[in-house]
Amino acid sequence: MVDTHDNIVGEGSHDGPGHDHAEVVALRNAGESALGGTVYVSLEPCNHHGRTPPCTDALISAGVARVVVGIEDPDSMVSGGGIKKLREHGIEVEIADDAELARRVDPAYFHHRATGMPLTTIKWAMTLDGSVAALDGTSQWITADEARTHVHELRARVDAVVIGAGTFRADDPLLDVRVQGFTGLQPRPVIVTGAGGLPEAARLWGRDPLVVSTTPRPLPAGELLLVDGDHGYPNPVKTCSKLAELGLLHLLLEGGPTLAGAWWRAGVVDQGFVYIGAKIGGGTGRSPMNGVFATIADADEVEFETVRNVSDDVVIAFRKKVHS
Repeated sequence: MVDTHDNIVGEGSHDGPGHDHAEVVALRNAGESALGGTVYVSLEPCNHHGRTPPCTDALISAGVARVVVGIEDPDSMVSGGGIKKLREHGIEVEIADDAELARRVDPAYFHHRATGMPLTTIKWAMTLDGSVAALDGTSQWITADEARTHVHELRARVDAVVIGAGTFRADDPLLDVRVQGFTGLQPRPVIVTGAGGLPEAARLWGRDPLVVSTTPRPLPAGELLLVDGDHGYPNPVKTCSKLAELGLLHLLLEGGPTLAGAWWRAGVVDQGFVYIGAKIGGGTGRSPMNGVFATIADADEVEFETVRNVSDDVVIAFRKKVHS
């Protein structure tokens, strides 16, 4: 936000469910300088009590004169109501003319409001001839440091990183963001498991993981989320729906092949990144997705958004085509 002389006096962002919204953070930083100032927000301020009080009330109490809104909130609990309330209290409200730019600020939110599901991004690294690992399971490292840094940047933009129990047992991952200077919230680690056991000494237990299972089980730490499924494995659609209910609206699916194949076939994956390392296995290794690809008619269409070099590797960003 800016004061009456157009000086920036307050900035803010929403760090997740239960945390103050961006408007409240910016007003707190601005203090008395908010009086008569202008607030720029990407999304219409909320006007209802949820996990936090209404942002409209905070703006009115601070005495701001003008609010510039990037886009109206598609949530039925707001949907123009926040703008109306501000105007009723004498605050000038202007709606920006680039709604698509506002959507790109938080694509997962708009995806969830339109579909009821989280935005799910998948990623995998593979050799030029299409293997994510050798037959003995070794895969470190298919890509160079620069590509792996890009993965950490992806993690910094999501609410949760999702893996299967096989990856959890084999790799002992941390699933955190390790980028110099990163000060945001770490993504919630999510482990999707069947009936098999989970290692009790894994490092991930120290990060309060969410374990998705079809049956109750004791955990060394973290939280258990029970989801119905088939053959002892949590249903992907129901899993994603439950995660969205917890406020995890952007998921990064990091595999492995069993989980990737199940979620892709269930239709819950929306977009992804493929990292192609400058290596050729020269034989049959492990595929990015387990399952049967019986005929070309079963293939899903995608759109390539970007193809670029990252050091010696190539990164392809793609989006699944949605046919109307």
